[in-house]
Amino acid sequence: MSEQTALLIEPRLHDLGDGFTVRRLLPFRLRRNVGPFVFFDHIGPAAIAPGRGLDVRPHPHIGLATVTYLYEGALTHRDSLGRDQVIRPGDVNWMTAGRGVVHSERTPAPERARGHRMHGIQTWVALPREFAETAPEFLHHEADSLPFADRDGVRLRVIAGRAFDLESPVRVFSPTLYVDVEMQVGSRLVVPPEHAERAIYVVSGDVDVDGVGVAPTHMQVLADGDVEVRATSTARVLLCGGAPLDGERILWWNFVASSQERIDQAKADWLGQRFGDVPGEAEFIPLPEH
Repeated sequence: MSEQTALLIEPRLHDLGDGFTVRRLLPFRLRRNVGPFVFFDHIGPAAIAPGRGLDVRPHPHIGLATVTYLYEGALTHRDSLGRDQVIRPGDVNWMTAGRGVVHSERTPAPERARGHRMHGIQTWVALPREFAETAPEFLHHEADSLPFADRDGVRLRVIAGRAFDLESPVRVFSPTLYVDVEMQVGSRLVVPPEHAERAIYVVSGDVDVDGVGVAPTHMQVLADGDVEVRATSTARVLLCGGAPLDGERILWWNFVASSQERIDQAKADWLGQRFGDVPGEAEFIPLPEH
C-alpha cells in the first residue's frame, strides 16, 4: 500500500450558462483519482428560472459507474436499458456502464414549469479491470434505504460502500468510501484509516482537518492514519475514496479504460451508433473532434 500524503485540491469552474456553474475537483493534475473515484463534479447550487432546466442529451459511457446524489432539485434519468427514473434529494442513482450504455439527464416537467433550485454531486467510479466489460446495469436506491447514524452533532449517511460500522445497500465492485456528513457547529468526527485512500470535500460551511482550515468547495486528500474533522460552523461534507485502482486509467470524454485501444473502440462504436438507443430520445451528443 502506498503512503498517502495530504493534498488540497481547488475547484475549476465551468459556466454552463444561465448562472449554472459546475465545480470540477477530479481528475486533478496532481491527483488523478482517490480510490476508485476518477471524476468528481459539484453541480450548483443554482436557481433555475421557470421554463428552463438541465438537458444533457444521450451520451455513452464505458468502464465506469456513474453516481448521482442530489441535495436539491430533481433529474430524470433515461438509458438504453429502458430505465426511466426521477432522482430526488437523498436518493442514489448508480449506473454501471460496463461494456457500454447510453443515458440522458433532464429536468422533470413539473420542476421545469415552476422553476427550482439545483444542487448535487456527480461522480464516476472506475470499475476494476475484471468488471470493466460487465453487462450494464442501473439501480435506484431511495433515500430512506441508506443507513445513517447520529453521533454527537454529526449525522452520517453512507451513500455507497462501508464506513463507521454502516454499510450501504448500493452494490459496489471494490472497497468504497462514500459518506454524506452533516455537522453541527463545534462537532468533531474522526475518520479512521479503514480505507487506503480518502478525501474530504467541503460542500458548505467551514471545517478544520487536523487543525487546518479547508474552505467550502475544496477537496482535501487525507494523509494516512486517523484524521480529525472539526466543524467551525454548521457544515456539510462528503467523504470519498476506497481501495487503490488496479492500474492506471485513461479518461477520454465519457470513457474510462485501461488501454487506448479500448478507448478507440468506444469512439468508433459511438460514431457508428452501435451503443444502443435511449427510448423516447431522438437527440444525442456527437463524438468530440478532440
